Amino acid sequence: MNNISAFIKYQRKRMGLTQEELALKAGVGMRFIRELEQGKETLQLDKVEQVLGLFGYQLTPGKQKTDAYNIFWNYSNKAVKITLTNKVVKYGIIIKEIIDRKENKISAWQFVSNINAIKYQQKQDDRLTETISHSDIQEIEEQ
Repeated sequence: MNNISAFIKYQRKRMGLTQEELALKAGVGMRFIRELEQGKETLQLDKVEQVLGLFGYQLTPGKQKTDAYNIFWNYSNKAVKITLTNKVVKYGIIIKEIIDRKENKISAWQFVSNINAIKYQQKQDDRLTETISHSDIQEIEEQ
């Protein structure tokens, strides 16, 4: 799954749409949506733009960074090692994403460290968690 496919799938599910409903609303075929969400490497950019436009986005060049939607699909509720931009390394579990309502995108993560994981599992107390800003993440990998 690539950045765009993860983003599209996340936005579709967040809006409660099926792949078929998204295809109809965006004016593209069901097969195209399926291939887009599966990360097919060769797709028509105009159709990708149609789908992104439905969510209020467009394709633009930008500096490559850690993709929030990749983290959401591949690292949520898993034991991870996070290296921050200040070189601090954290071990724990990403509990959930935090949405910036103004920007309509993932801006941070609720995280529980390995030290607090057992206590959190017994009683889900937010005082045992911390918030990690997405922009502070340099690298993430499974433990």
